[in-house]
Amino acid sequence: MADADPKPAAPSLDVVRARIDAIDAALLALVDERAALAVQVAAAKAAAGDGDKFGLRPGRETQLLRKLLDTPRDAARPSLVVRIWRELIGDSLSRQGPFHLSVWGGRDPSRIVEAARLRFGAAPLLKVAAKAEDALAAARSQGGVAILALAGDAPWWGRLLAEPKLKVFAALPCLVAWGAQSSLAVAEVEVEPTGDDRTFWVTDAPGGSAAIEDALGRDGVAGDLIAEAGGLKLFALMGFYQADDERLARAPGRLSGVIGAAPAPFDV
Repeated sequence: MADADPKPAAPSLDVVRARIDAIDAALLALVDERAALAVQVAAAKAAAGDGDKFGLRPGRETQLLRKLLDTPRDAARPSLVVRIWRELIGDSLSRQGPFHLSVWGGRDPSRIVEAARLRFGAAPLLKVAAKAEDALAAARSQGGVAILALAGDAPWWGRLLAEPKLKVFAALPCLVAWGAQSSLAVAEVEVEPTGDDRTFWVTDAPGGSAAIEDALGRDGVAGDLIAEAGGLKLFALMGFYQADDERLARAPGRLSGVIGAAPAPFDV
């Protein structure tokens, strides 16, 4: 009986390393070209009269990342793809105008700082705020983004009911593999539906969360309590809801409202 076809010989380590070196050089050239295009984007916006507008587009970023993650790959994990492009996007934004982060980390500031860097990259200036109010104040300035912990004893999110310009636009981390949801990002940006979103809704309805979730469910709204403090409750609703949605107008609570929305994690 003839022997089975032998397996092809493995390439030598020198050949593999030479290929890696060639790829690294090509990657650097492309990254450099992309960075140069960010400068051109800034110039084009200035010529169109939009030079003073914050370039952050969370909906567009989400669509880009989902498209990349849907592209067939042999070895690159979702975490690698997301981290590389978050860095590229953050660097591009920093070249187009002011872009800075203010982090309030609650009882675990190091964890929230890490989540902020994973989401926005290394390019923007990052400062740690002593209070949640300080982080929100920074988000009101041009190019400002606040990243705030979902700490049980600090209902900073309730303040957004009185500040419609400030909106939650991201939940961190953006991959389930990186851990449980720990913080929310807030800025003066337009929040758009992406096709798979979580809407953040605040209510002062008394009683337990189960009764509120049941009331929402009877109107076709699925939601989970994610924070509670100071007589207020914060729910994450499945889907994208406008602030004037009739179903939420009928929901329990005298003081309630939508404070923003964020795309679902990329690896759910």
